Amino acid sequence: MALSEGIEVVEVEVKGGGKNQFVRISIDKPEGVTHADCELISHQVGAILDVEDVLSSHYTLEVSSPGVERKLSKPGDFERFQGKKAKVTLREPVENQRHWEGTLAGFADGVVSLEAAGRQIRFPFDQVEKANLKFEW
Repeated sequence: MALSEGIEVVEVEVKGGGKNQFVRISIDKPEGVTHADCELISHQVGAILDVEDVLSSHYTLEVSSPGVERKLSKPGDFERFQGKKAKVTLREPVENQRHWEGTLAGFADGVVSLEAAGRQIRFPFDQVEKANLKFEW
């Protein structure tokens, strides 16, 4: 579906139950997401959900871009956004610290590099509990 349009599905959330189910789909593509992209995916996904009767009742469907402070959830995200500011929470501390903010400096062999506090911090990708881009105003 989305891949044929050059669109990547970043995240899918299904919340609620009964008659109040909410489906949120976050999409992205290298040149940025347009309103037309969101509309296209909304129609495609809505048709699939209705025909396949995936959800048991009424639902609300939202399709949007991941935003300027998007989540970084895959190894490719750390490569793609190299040079951008990020905020990272680790499962285990590195240098006695679990929360880091800095500039993404690279990703290789499963290891993330982050320029933070005037030095380069490295940690295994599987130690990332939560990460997102940090928009600078």
